[in-house]
Amino acid sequence: MNQIFSLLKNDGMQHARLLAGPILILMVMAMMILPLAPVVLDLLFTFNISLAVMILLVAMFTKKPLDFAAFPAVLLFATLLRLALNVASTRVVLMNGHKGPDAAGQVIEAFGHFLVGGNFAVGIIVFIILVIINFVVITKGAGRIAEVGARFTLDAMPGKQMAIDADLNAGLIGEDEARRRRNEVSQEAEFYGSMDGASKFVRGDAVAGLLIMVINVVGGLVVGVAQHGLSFSDAGRVYTLLTIGDGLVAQIPALIISTAAGVVVSRVATDEDVGQQMVNQLFANPAVMFITAGILAAMGLIPNMPHFAFLALAAALAGTGWMLRKRQREAAAEKAQEPMKNQAAADAAAAEASWDDVSLVDPLGLEVGYRLISLVDHAQNGELLHRIRSLRKKYAQDVGFLPPVVHIRDNLELKPNEYRILLSGVEVGRGQAMPDQWLAIDPGEVAMKLPGAQTTDPAFGLPAVWIDVSLREQAQIAGYTVVDAGTVVATHLNHLMHRYGDSLLGRQEVQQLLDHVGKEAPKLVEDLVPKTITLSQLQKLLRGLLREDVPIRDMRTIIETLAEHAPRLAAANPNGTGPDAGELLAATRTALGRAITQHWFPGEGELRVIGLDPKLERVLGQALATSGALEPGLAESLLADAVAAVQAQDANGDAAVLVVPGPLRASLSRFLRHHLPQLGVLSHQEIPDERVLRITSVIGGGAS
Repeated sequence: MNQIFSLLKNDGMQHARLLAGPILILMVMAMMILPLAPVVLDLLFTFNISLAVMILLVAMFTKKPLDFAAFPAVLLFATLLRLALNVASTRVVLMNGHKGPDAAGQVIEAFGHFLVGGNFAVGIIVFIILVIINFVVITKGAGRIAEVGARFTLDAMPGKQMAIDADLNAGLIGEDEARRRRNEVSQEAEFYGSMDGASKFVRGDAVAGLLIMVINVVGGLVVGVAQHGLSFSDAGRVYTLLTIGDGLVAQIPALIISTAAGVVVSRVATDEDVGQQMVNQLFANPAVMFITAGILAAMGLIPNMPHFAFLALAAALAGTGWMLRKRQREAAAEKAQEPMKNQAAADAAAAEASWDDVSLVDPLGLEVGYRLISLVDHAQNGELLHRIRSLRKKYAQDVGFLPPVVHIRDNLELKPNEYRILLSGVEVGRGQAMPDQWLAIDPGEVAMKLPGAQTTDPAFGLPAVWIDVSLREQAQIAGYTVVDAGTVVATHLNHLMHRYGDSLLGRQEVQQLLDHVGKEAPKLVEDLVPKTITLSQLQKLLRGLLREDVPIRDMRTIIETLAEHAPRLAAANPNGTGPDAGELLAATRTALGRAITQHWFPGEGELRVIGLDPKLERVLGQALATSGALEPGLAESLLADAVAAVQAQDANGDAAVLVVPGPLRASLSRFLRHHLPQLGVLSHQEIPDERVLRITSVIGGGAS
């Protein structure tokens, strides 16, 4: 129910705002066309005075001109309202003025009698003085300021636009902030231009007020003498006082609004309103107060001068100066003590160290140069932040555990467009990204060259070029893979996370993984850790899988395999240190063989793989069985043949996978992985029986 009332209330306020303009137009038309009762005139004159006061107060409390951007339109409608009131009051004065001084309402009567003492000569002089002040001083000065302000604002627009573009290109601001600043510059120019024109309305209003007064006096004499039979002196006294009251009640709000226009266009935009600026700057220097007090005191001692007024004001200014000086001395003393306090705090911190002084390195970090800050800044809605969140989620779904949070910070020691990726505080990757350009990556089959800065893809080392946004479609048509700067960094980070996945899996992540599995199979987890193997042994095994890019999503199979083989392998180990880690890893890989094979060979087709020459296979078996290591010559020839086989597989579009006997798999994988990270080494036991195996390349065909 409360929500319904709130919606109705909001709708009502919105409709009221929409109807404010039409209602004001109807009021103006009614005042010009329909005869109004004196009571209605009193209400409208009071509303006009209150509107003028409100406009002046709003103008004083604004901190910059654009805070009151509607002022030119408000000024126009306020002037139109005041002129319509003049028309309505003139009609009432001329029609009912012969009935007495209250014929046109109590407001006009009060201004005509109370403010000028019922003396129409005094009223005419006061009215003319108000018109001169408004027309010659305030309106003319405000119009000149608005004219000069509009000219200088228009002249400064290109420089401001260039400054905004420079900040945007430097990465100091984002697209949204640049767009907001451009709109603000454009609105400022439009505002001063509108104020230059709106000030002409106020000047015309002052002239119209003077002419209306003359016309009302002459018309009142004619109507009073010719139509109502009044004497010339009575008609002059009655109609002139009514006209003076009407003129004063219109000119005082006009003077207030003119002052508001001068305040808006003459202020300097700061973080303070006009009142705060005046107080803080007029009363900032106590010496000014003392000198002024001395001058007033000297004038007050002159004979026949009003001693009380001068001496009292001099004493007040001297007291104000003394308070200001006292406050400044206190502020200076406090400022002088700040270095001592800071030094004392520094000495105390240096004297006694604590654990708060120890800063731990982040498991995974990203450092960027200052031009890449816009990609990772929350305030600028950095796209790279969203990509990293999606990347961690996708990694968890593909690999099987949630990686650590990527801690991002800026590093001024890096080049402006450079970034680097840290693993436990150690750099594992570095690259460059251009926030305002796209990276066109050549997959190897592109003949067309594109203009731009030549580079290489930081993730996979492919040749690439940074191009302008306008060349994006042309590059895609030519066969390039085109990505933006955020995708370049995110892809590089994702590649390194998969490459160093074993280093990202700590004991905390293993325990969280067990807790997650335990929600569905609590008994299975309870029987494994720590009854069968320890948490560190499980972490070592999972890291062994991740080291060779084997996902650990199938934790049920992994745990069941460990529960089955760990006791047997532990009993067979004569050292009594638990199951052998290598044999346990081999058993787990065999259990995950179907998933491993599917990872390298999606679908149901035959497996086109690399094989070992039987002679080389026997030589490797004997070497590993006797010494556990390869001779340098044998290792060099093995590596050369492996490189050739991988190149042949790539040329044929086949996966680079080497299939070897089980006893050789772990040793060959460790040796070849450092030189050929793209090569997968599988054992015959890991290949499902239903998959057809075809040897397309052979390593060691020349071995003897």
